[in-house]
Order: sequence, then structure tokens, then C-alpha cells
Amino acid sequence: MSEPQKYYFVAASRKYLCEDEGKPLSETLSERRRNFESRNIEINFWLVEQPAFLEAPEMASIKKQIPQPAAAIVTTDVNTMRWLKLRLEFVITGEFSAPSATIPDPLASLAIA
Repeated sequence: MSEPQKYYFVAASRKYLCEDEGKPLSETLSERRRNFESRNIEINFWLVEQPAFLEAPEMASIKKQIPQPAAAIVTTDVNTMRWLKLRLEFVITGEFSAPSATIPDPLASLAIA
């Protein structure tokens, strides 16, 4: 197992982030991507539908606060997480380290492809 990395996230219901009201998220992520590309910064955020990390025992209290199915934007940069939190309503923020015994893959999804 490789050395654990700290990940930050904003999470909400999948419906809120990806479906009916997902247009603001799409615009927000596109804006951030353009900003990173113009500054030649590697993209450090990912949208994960039904994130598996929410199944970890240490995430139980957070998972209870999010209507299911959930979605999350996961990043390795605390400033990106803060930036997202300022632009999105009705989200829960948090952090975790991975890989770990309970979160082997920080970007794993429970969604059926």
C-alpha cells in the first residue's frame, strides 16, 4: 500500500450535484478547470458518483447527513475544497486519508457502470 495522501471533499445528493440542479456545478467545475489550464496547473479534483469512501466506518456520521445516492467532488487541495464550498450550497465538507485500511481507493465509486 502506498503512503496515505490527504483528500478533501464536498458531498451532497447526486440529484443536487449531477441532475436537476447540476448546471451550476458543471459551470463551476468548468471555470475551475479553465483557471487551472490557463496557469498550467494539474487538475486536482474529481467528481465521484456514489463515492465508496462514504462507506468507511469513520464516515458514518457524514453519510447520514447526505441524501442518498450521494456524489462528491474530491480534491487533494484544501484551497480547491474551500473554493467549491463557497460556490455550492447544501454540501457537506470533510477530509480523509487514503489509501488506508478502510478507504483503499479515494476515487472509487459504488455506481454500477
